[in-house]
Amino acid sequence: MTEPPTRHVALIVETSNAYARGLLAGIHEFVVTQPRWSIYLGEHSRQDSDLSWLEGWRGDGVIARIENQRTARQVRRLGLPVVDVSAAGLAEEFPVVETDDDAIVRLALQHFADRGLRNLAFCGDSRFGWSNKRHESFMTHTRERGVEPHEFVLRETGTAAVNRRALVSWLRGLPKPVGILACYDIAGQEILEACKIAAIQVPEEVAVLGVDNDELFCNLTSPPMSSIQPDTARTGWLAASLLDEMMQQRAVEPGLHLVEPLRVVTRRSTDVLTIDDPAVAKALRFIRDNAHRAVRVDEVARHVGLARRSLDLRFTTAIGRTTHDEIDRERMNEVADLLLHTDWTLPRIAEHLAFSHAEYMSVAFRRRFGKPPGEYRRTARR
Repeated sequence: MTEPPTRHVALIVETSNAYARGLLAGIHEFVVTQPRWSIYLGEHSRQDSDLSWLEGWRGDGVIARIENQRTARQVRRLGLPVVDVSAAGLAEEFPVVETDDDAIVRLALQHFADRGLRNLAFCGDSRFGWSNKRHESFMTHTRERGVEPHEFVLRETGTAAVNRRALVSWLRGLPKPVGILACYDIAGQEILEACKIAAIQVPEEVAVLGVDNDELFCNLTSPPMSSIQPDTARTGWLAASLLDEMMQQRAVEPGLHLVEPLRVVTRRSTDVLTIDDPAVAKALRFIRDNAHRAVRVDEVARHVGLARRSLDLRFTTAIGRTTHDEIDRERMNEVADLLLHTDWTLPRIAEHLAFSHAEYMSVAFRRRFGKPPGEYRRTARR
């Protein structure tokens, strides 16, 4: 029996940020199942277009973050199967695997809505296609909710101080309190630093949410920054899988393959609750403080001094969910945190959170997150 040939694959993916490293981790996970893959990776930054390290390389396929026209031209000249893992859209003849930017925006808006924030803003970076997509989606979805969004775009000015001064001025002029979605974590850091200069309180006046969930980066900001965690490992794995199909001469059509983000990782920068209805605000605090146990709707109603029916009506009016829905949602978030930050078994998690059965907890978790607890843990930890 003839052994399959070794496939030589170049990865034109930067190693300088958490998102790209997550892609590489997903590619590695696929490669573990493909011992005939031989990887060639050159270290470079996000905007680096010097691919001279590919000169003389004889390969079979490429996975690339095509972020500029020069990279697109050099990749085309290779004449090989290519899968693009950038949202820039500079090489439409290749299949593209990327995070679903619209889903990121919808997660962010729900996160702000859960905190009662009605003033909404977006901070983008004009250099990146994925930022522009998130910007457009944010403006559309915010207006669909009957809210006029605010916007600020970081631009190449030659000096960071120019952007910083403009950002400070913009922040001072925003209505407060306001929730700001930063196009990625670095932009979120810029907002937090500008808030310090402007003497604006975070999160009481400005709640800041980043994207990419670079754990080290987000925990080093002051205050620690909430961020949306993309499923980079699945994105990298899917890109590698498509390239493998192409290298075997199987047809893969050009076009988008979108991967939804995992969740919002909440830290101090969005730890705020702004609800006009004092009874609902009090109930929400009680639910969040007691999500580790089997709190019941009647108990919440007694705590705020309302009948259950009246509380449900006010909950639905204020946040668009019933009291029971909110309890279930907070309980599932507790499960998610324990899956991510402990190695506890499902029965131990169920016992700790006072679920009657681990099986019931698993069914409820899948209904909330779209995947069973074990798969969620494996995916998120990548």
